[in-house]
Amino acid sequence: MATSGWRFEGNEGVFRLEQPELSSYLYFPLVNEAGMMSSVSPNLHGQATTGHNSFLMEPISVESLHNSKAARNFWIYVDGYGAWSVTGNSARQNAALFSEEKEKTSLEAGFLWHKITRESTRLKIRAEITSFVPVTDDKIELMKVRLTNTGDQELAITPTAAIPLYARSADDLRDHRHVTSLLHRIYTSAYGVEVQPALSFDERGHRVNKMAYGVFGATQDSIAPIGFFPVTEDFIGEGGAFDWPQAVVDHRQPDVEAGAEIEGYEAVGALRFATTQLAPGESVAYVVAMMIADDRIDTKRMAAAYLSEARFDELLEQNEAYWRSKLDTLAFHSGDEQHDLWLKWVTLQPILRRLYGNSFLPYHDYGRGGRGWRDLWQDCLALLVMEPDEVGHLLYNNYAGVRIDGSNATIIGAKPGEFIADRNNIPRVWMDHGAWPLLTTLLYIHQSGDLGFLLKPQTYFRDIFTKRCKERDLSWTPEQGNKLLTQDGRTYEGSILEHILLQNIVPFFNVGENGNMKLEGADWNDGLDMAPGRGESVAFTAFYASNLLELSELLPRLAQAPGGTDTIEIAEEIAVLLDSLDTPVNYDSISAKQKLLERYFDSVVPAVSGRKRKFSLQQVAEDLRRKADWAFEHLRKQEWIRSAEGFEWFNGYYNNDAVRVEGDHPNGVRMTLTGQVFTIMGGIATEEQVGKITAAVDHYLKDERIGYRLNSRFGEIQQNLGRAFGFAFGHKENGAMFSHMTVMYANALYKRGFVQAGKQVLDSVYHLSADFERSRMYPGIPEYINERGRGMYTYLTGSASWLLLTLLTEVYGVKGDYGDLRLEPKLTAEQFDAAGEASVITSFAGRQLQIVYRNLQRAEYGDYRIGQVALNGVTLDSSSREGGCLIPRHVIEALPKGAVHRIEITLTA
Repeated sequence: MATSGWRFEGNEGVFRLEQPELSSYLYFPLVNEAGMMSSVSPNLHGQATTGHNSFLMEPISVESLHNSKAARNFWIYVDGYGAWSVTGNSARQNAALFSEEKEKTSLEAGFLWHKITRESTRLKIRAEITSFVPVTDDKIELMKVRLTNTGDQELAITPTAAIPLYARSADDLRDHRHVTSLLHRIYTSAYGVEVQPALSFDERGHRVNKMAYGVFGATQDSIAPIGFFPVTEDFIGEGGAFDWPQAVVDHRQPDVEAGAEIEGYEAVGALRFATTQLAPGESVAYVVAMMIADDRIDTKRMAAAYLSEARFDELLEQNEAYWRSKLDTLAFHSGDEQHDLWLKWVTLQPILRRLYGNSFLPYHDYGRGGRGWRDLWQDCLALLVMEPDEVGHLLYNNYAGVRIDGSNATIIGAKPGEFIADRNNIPRVWMDHGAWPLLTTLLYIHQSGDLGFLLKPQTYFRDIFTKRCKERDLSWTPEQGNKLLTQDGRTYEGSILEHILLQNIVPFFNVGENGNMKLEGADWNDGLDMAPGRGESVAFTAFYASNLLELSELLPRLAQAPGGTDTIEIAEEIAVLLDSLDTPVNYDSISAKQKLLERYFDSVVPAVSGRKRKFSLQQVAEDLRRKADWAFEHLRKQEWIRSAEGFEWFNGYYNNDAVRVEGDHPNGVRMTLTGQVFTIMGGIATEEQVGKITAAVDHYLKDERIGYRLNSRFGEIQQNLGRAFGFAFGHKENGAMFSHMTVMYANALYKRGFVQAGKQVLDSVYHLSADFERSRMYPGIPEYINERGRGMYTYLTGSASWLLLTLLTEVYGVKGDYGDLRLEPKLTAEQFDAAGEASVITSFAGRQLQIVYRNLQRAEYGDYRIGQVALNGVTLDSSSREGGCLIPRHVIEALPKGAVHRIEITLTA
């Protein structure tokens, strides 16, 4: 797709954008595995941090990108002209931004580096500013400024780097901002300015601080600055500002030299370099480093490691190679090269979510770092394909976050197995949380064949909250730790399978007065958070129902696992939930379900007995199927609705008055997309119903301007449902195109064979995101598209994982089947290139595979079938299965590692 904004250059995903500063809210991520998290805008605004309590630059939101003056800057003073900012951050240049004196700028960006080129025709000078975070063990961001004289006269320039040093917790931004500056201890060394606050002065208490922050620089040949302006008020001067600092404007001599110590002021890494004569055509470069360290910075080591142009270029090349190797593990090739290149940026997004969590980028100005429970499991969907080596370990560790009441800790800490009840210790249960782990674990099992994973023992999370956070157990103390204990004080462990069963069976009994699962604190849509008493989530009742069915089919397969078994041991308290095996409950009786669940909750507080009961896997599977069958029938019978206009779909919710949310209403028809996704995906909707749902979605939710809305206009604040309806319609969870659910809708349609409808949804997401004139975002998929078509909350969104998973497993049909490789493409004719090929590179069974589909007859989906299958040119005797083919795992594992192996599938009409 051509855009009038950014455009790709080459085939590695590098893109270019002219005059990027004329678009607001743009920013670019720069990050490494060591924990440095930066963002940079076209004028080098942004932030740099390693966590909520350690910001080198001031914490910001997107409005700060154009309203705040506290940005990275690099000034030159030119004889005969005065001060000029290479980043464009000056009062003079800002005033000329929309005038005839507007400077020519361009942005180039790749994985993961950012380059701005600025040319001044008046000054006859070109500046190139390249920024990246190197893939070293240091928490450091590097910036190189290259200045070139484009005129025919010699220029005398005096450079000054200027990066404001906030150097403390985000909590201090408006809570004792001045008082915390009194804690600053500022040191100058040969190469720069360092700040080490004496104390941390935030919610953690008044503790001795070790964290240090620094800005350092040198010429291309490692020549140090000649002096510094380390105190903000001295640098900007009385009445001055960061966009017109008097130290530069008045061409002042540096205030201090190396070896100074200053206490109690706001700091700035303002480094003055020696004046240089720049002949026509000549260039000079400067390297600036911004660093956060756990203690005072070893400036000699830092300078040797980073402060030269040769070292900068070496590290930049290393950085590009690192990110290429990460992203080359998944690459798509179709008939649309622009789309394929755009997908490279989507492929980056799950990795960014792993590194940033949900915070520390300008739109993501909330939270204190880390990811939520739901985020972890959904991000792992893509990571299983892209970074598979550690995912099994991650999944195992995070099952330790499950509580014995079927709920879970909601925040994952920095260390494996570290959990927190919730942000700010607010007890709350999102009713959907228990549904996601099975989905991700099934993907892991299908990819790896590791059925034995289900039998591994794991602990349970324990804190003061019980009965799904409805009560507190005051006998529990933090000293007991966060692991569930038995009555005799031992740490209790149950199999991963036991954890999964608990997460999916408890909600089956935790129902409201309409027979669906209680909404509790909210489900996937966090905005539906005001119906904790009588609200119900029909949408996730469907998800849990399909999980119960999946589990009933999964359990018998455990007998085939290495060291397999046909029995399972579970805690004797949990056995009561397998009611049909002992004392069956009437599932039509809401009170009977609730009473059984309450009896179970009482039995596990304050501890479990530690005794276990053994069950036949076949018996447990039959119990789960009974539950699933009841839920399927209940949903089809009770929740299928029809509007006065004749459209039909599934109701998705009941509000806190226990009233059905969707359908005809005096303010207009009410409909949610979420209510359709899981009924389609889970098989609750019949094939006929899927067709009717798509017609209703197209009628009530599809908007040509912004795509598939999350809901129709409800027309009033819903205080009995959720805060989302306080948002303006067409924004965020109230009627925006919310990428996550839209992509899941496409996934569900593909799963059910509605390929053209699914493709139409995916195409919509791509075109909306890539239309720069409207979306005003760099390549990638946003969290949502607002009413004006702008892409919002860029980079950190679970929709990226779902998009990649949908493309790989449904569109390209590459998926695991209990460890074997199943190929079942659902590509349409237009998705093949001019040679009739479409391909994907992916990892499977520890081998890199290039899977190539050849559709020489240009047959449409539904008209072709798999013909010959060849591996590295040798025809395989692969077994056909449900319209696809199956390649045994041992065939792939026999291939040598370190190479990309080609599987070629000929499609015949």
